[in-house]
Amino acid sequence: MAKNWVIAIGINEYDNLKPLKYAKKDAEAIKAWCEGEGGFDRSGIFLFTEDSPPIPASPPIPTQLTHGRLKRFLQRQFETPLLKSGDNLWFFFAGHGRRYQDKDYLMLPDSDPGNVRETAVSVDYVTERLRRSGADNVVLLLDACRDEDSRGGLGIGEEEHQGVITFYSCTANQQSWEIDELQQGSFTHGLLEGLRRRGEANCATVERLDEYLRRQVEQTNARYGKPRQNPYLKAEPPHKLYFILLEQVATLRDVQPLKYQASLAENRGDLDLAEQLWIRVLGASRGDLEAIEAIKRIALRQSSIPLTRREYVTGSEGNRSSSPKPSQETGLKVFNFEVVGVNAKGEQIRKESKQSQYFAQDLGNGITLEMVAIPGGTFLMGTEDEEIERLVKKFNWEGFRRERPQHEVTVPPFFMGKYPITQAQWKAIASRTDLKVDPSASLRVNLDLNPAHFKDRPDSDRRPVEQVNWYDAIEFCARLSKLTGREYRLPSEAEWEYACRAGTTTPFYFGEIITGELANYNAGYTYAEEAKGEYRGKTTPVGQFPPNAFGLYDMHGNVLEWCADTWHDNYEGAPTDGSVWTENGNNNRSPMRGGSWYGLPNDCRSAYRNYGLRRVNYTYDFGFRVVCGAGRTL
Repeated sequence: MAKNWVIAIGINEYDNLKPLKYAKKDAEAIKAWCEGEGGFDRSGIFLFTEDSPPIPASPPIPTQLTHGRLKRFLQRQFETPLLKSGDNLWFFFAGHGRRYQDKDYLMLPDSDPGNVRETAVSVDYVTERLRRSGADNVVLLLDACRDEDSRGGLGIGEEEHQGVITFYSCTANQQSWEIDELQQGSFTHGLLEGLRRRGEANCATVERLDEYLRRQVEQTNARYGKPRQNPYLKAEPPHKLYFILLEQVATLRDVQPLKYQASLAENRGDLDLAEQLWIRVLGASRGDLEAIEAIKRIALRQSSIPLTRREYVTGSEGNRSSSPKPSQETGLKVFNFEVVGVNAKGEQIRKESKQSQYFAQDLGNGITLEMVAIPGGTFLMGTEDEEIERLVKKFNWEGFRRERPQHEVTVPPFFMGKYPITQAQWKAIASRTDLKVDPSASLRVNLDLNPAHFKDRPDSDRRPVEQVNWYDAIEFCARLSKLTGREYRLPSEAEWEYACRAGTTTPFYFGEIITGELANYNAGYTYAEEAKGEYRGKTTPVGQFPPNAFGLYDMHGNVLEWCADTWHDNYEGAPTDGSVWTENGNNNRSPMRGGSWYGLPNDCRSAYRNYGLRRVNYTYDFGFRVVCGAGRTL
């Protein structure tokens, strides 16, 4: 199990600034949690307040801070690594903060607001010293915007600190409030509540703790009549968002995103990072066979790469890692993109740069089909019973029960179309009569060259094809396979949901809700607290809305997408290996996923499932995308 250390600082009394009320109590409450429920290593719990006891040492270390004492403590304590990869070092600060010359500073009791640079301690300095500890995770919890009756917005929170997970108590232009009724800051109150949660609602991961704090602090302030306060997170590099902070309360649900990040790192050849992430999986899921096999596999790959063929790069965390160029080792190309996250009101709270690999399939006449590499991994498919009952009650639709039982599925690597098949791609294949498949191998060989309803427009070629039935899609795949020599097919329902989620566990890959600015659906209706948006009433060109973390576009909305499976009313007896499920199904129907331009927001959820009649081809929102690579049929 990972070792956890903490430095907790709470400052009420200042020489040159207004005193605070509850900063000291907040730091003491953090220490108490770490000693008790948190299970932290007692030799690594350091409390600094105006009357805290000295730290045992020779000589004893005083804990009544000045800016000089804090700097000396950080310098001496972490001059050499004391922790290991996989360990966590937490740093909690409750007190005044100030922004000076584009840097964040923590104000100590003797800090001078007129001479911040010389008398305060920069967050950069803190992180630089803490990272010397050897811990894989450095976690900053900064409630550093306080004044006499509130925690006043002094501007801290604009910086990104590389290799560090930073939770800020509020945005830089807000105040961080203290609650007299609680005798605590609302941020610390929410933080401790989140850390104490157990079961599926736990806050074991960075992502889940961030989501909880955003929601809980805002609710606490509203309950006690305080202005709005929005905590937020900065995780650098972005994969730290999925790290597990509390292994003792983590569940299978919490491990899956970390497994995905490990698989992604392994697939792109960053073997050192992949190994670190798989080790963290083992810390939270002891005896995990997938992690054990991955670590063995990585060791074999590392031993088989001659030193002269390795290309060493400095990673975002300053580590040397073996990272062969995709174009040299795999023939794949790389594309960069940005993903976004939103809060419960639909406001953007996160934007991250990501990268995926792909190949471009030539369809002739300058038309290509881009296929994105999807890493293998394990995820929870479907929806938990409690959430299903909530949805049934809220939307008065029994169909949500089709998403049970929630079950674990392990999906091998495969390639998936970056976009739904477009009208231009459809024409390129449908017009090739020399590729017609033998009637005995397909129930449909004649393809309409231009079946779409939303056609004959300037941007039609980039719009998804629709009015395509299941047999049309199967024939398209067969012709494409014949043209290219690769086996193209429709995705299994498990592959589709795994690819859509891209490591997320929220209803949408953006977060808890969806908005009309993020996808093309009937945004005249709402899913939760978001505002109503535009109902476009038609398909839109592919790729104009933000993608998911795999680099797939239009997985929510635009057109419904056919899957290869026969229809089953629920997941009882479903395969757990990602394969196409045909056994004991309805051969006249197949699953359709993702919602459409016509659909309601709840139809666009990652777990949403409905069916289409296989022979129906007059519906304006029936489309598909293709996959190739791994896959079996049950």
